[in-house]
Amino acid sequence: MSALNDPRVLFAAERTLMAWNRTAIALITLGFVIERFGLFVKITHVNAIAGQRHLSFWIGLTLIGFAALTNLLSIYQFWRVRRELSIEEIPGGYSVWMAATLNLAISILAVILIYYLVRGFNS
Repeated sequence: MSALNDPRVLFAAERTLMAWNRTAIALITLGFVIERFGLFVKITHVNAIAGQRHLSFWIGLTLIGFAALTNLLSIYQFWRVRRELSIEEIPGGYSVWMAATLNLAISILAVILIYYLVRGFNS
């Protein structure tokens, strides 16, 4: 990929991976807030429109699912870049898997959150 033999290339790829992780966390948060806002409107019965709870539920779940997918795709993109780097571009003893593992954990937690919300919606 690069013939720079510079570890900053790896660090730039890792910063990009973590930026995608922050984006996914923001999407998870937004999806959860939208999903819970529909529940709040249903509970308070303040000008509730029929089906509004269902719409906010599915929009929220879609955002959370999109966040999980975003994180998984960012891991794939990072490892594609990582494979192209030479030995000189990776500092000795540096763990290149830590950021990708964090992204994977956030993706798994997003899927668990979807499962939790679906179970609560059907109850």
